[in-house]
Amino acid sequence: MKNDTVQKPTLKAVHSAPRPSQEEAMEAVRTLIAWAGDNPDREGLIDTPKRVVKAYKEWFRGYDMDPAEELSRVFEDVSGYDDMVVLREIDVESHCEHHIAPFLGKAYVAYLPTDKVVGISKLVKVVEIFAKRLQTQETMTAQIAEAIDEALKPRGSAIMIDAVHQCMSTRGVHHPDVSTITTQFTGEFKTNPQLQDRFLKLIGKA
Repeated sequence: MKNDTVQKPTLKAVHSAPRPSQEEAMEAVRTLIAWAGDNPDREGLIDTPKRVVKAYKEWFRGYDMDPAEELSRVFEDVSGYDDMVVLREIDVESHCEHHIAPFLGKAYVAYLPTDKVVGISKLVKVVEIFAKRLQTQETMTAQIAEAIDEALKPRGSAIMIDAVHQCMSTRGVHHPDVSTITTQFTGEFKTNPQLQDRFLKLIGKA
């Protein structure tokens, strides 16, 4: 029987196959350069495989990071604060999993704390962890919300990402000025349209 089950991306990345060696990765880059029609041994390209592998380590470092670990240190002394915590204009630099082309934009994150909060830099780090993987914007938006909900158990969370995809602006349909907006609401944000409206006004999107 054919197995049509789609593997759900995990919050903590799990490698399904052993990583190739650095030399194997560099050889793959040399192959792509040759396939593109150039000579990987010419002077201007001789060090390109090494540079590309180094860049990949930076672009995809999210596979070696765990969002739950970033959100594990919380503060319970909130002095009765029970309104939303909102972070605006978080830089998003990611790569689409279909073409390994960049998509760039901003993320907006909010949650309604119960009895604990987390350092705001940790929320930025969670966005960065998921961005530094091969992604779809829709999946990344949902993963950020899920990580916050699992770690903080808030009354709800709200995530918006607004990004421009180079796979659409530099190839294919060639529309460079089209941005993609994705949202994910959980808990009280999902059930209360007024909270959604407040969130959108606070981030300047209403």
